[in-house]
Amino acid sequence: DTEGLLRIKEENQKHYRRAQRHQEKKEKIQRHNRRWEDLVEKKTYDLKTQHEHLANLRRTHILELTSVIFPIEEVKTSMRDPADVSSESDNAMTSSTVSKLAEARRTTYLSGRWVCDDHNGDTSIGITGPWITLPNNGDYSAYYNWVEEKKTTQGPDMEHNNPAYTISAALCYATQLVNTLSLILDVNLPKKLCNRQFCGENLSRHRFTRAVKKLNANILHLCFSQHVNLDLLHPLHTLRNLMYLVSPDTENLGR
Repeated sequence: DTEGLLRIKEENQKHYRRAQRHQEKKEKIQRHNRRWEDLVEKKTYDLKTQHEHLANLRRTHILELTSVIFPIEEVKTSMRDPADVSSESDNAMTSSTVSKLAEARRTTYLSGRWVCDDHNGDTSIGITGPWITLPNNGDYSAYYNWVEEKKTTQGPDMEHNNPAYTISAALCYATQLVNTLSLILDVNLPKKLCNRQFCGENLSRHRFTRAVKKLNANILHLCFSQHVNLDLLHPLHTLRNLMYLVSPDTENLGR
């Protein structure tokens, strides 16, 4: 029994010494982890600072781009609300008729159905100048209607003020701006759309609508990446969404 007790004591001493070594290793590992935590925290702060600096540079480049080359702004129209004009001409008009006229003014027939558009008739969005604008409600039927008419009409096209030219130019500039913004922001676009998609040959209705959908998808993708307020966006408002994206009021522009 005495010999067994001595063996047990020796084994306990060995375990105690081994436990001390393990405790020293544990403390060493903890000190090593604390050093790495401090280093990672410093690197994370430096990375955050660099990201903020890069975001400010991107924001500066974008604001310069949209103020010098691709300015986007609202263009006021002189069209008056028909409800106001009618009420002035007829004092006996009831309030229900006025409200119905106002509702009709905010409704547009688009792609076989009636859609509500609060901006219709009030303003339009121009890019590179107030003379190149797009309809607020996203109705670009004037373009492919002009293409269909041109197919059946013989002779040169002398109508230089055709709205189809304005639509084509505005969409062309918007495509160039979106592709440039994707490079500055380092954001991959979900749809591939070349800069010359809307210029050159006349697009059929199917190809034109498909290209517009791609452009709108790319614009919305950029808006989502920059955390633009979702309440401001509309899937059909091409230039208006782009205007909200590059607005100086967009806090996260450049992230």
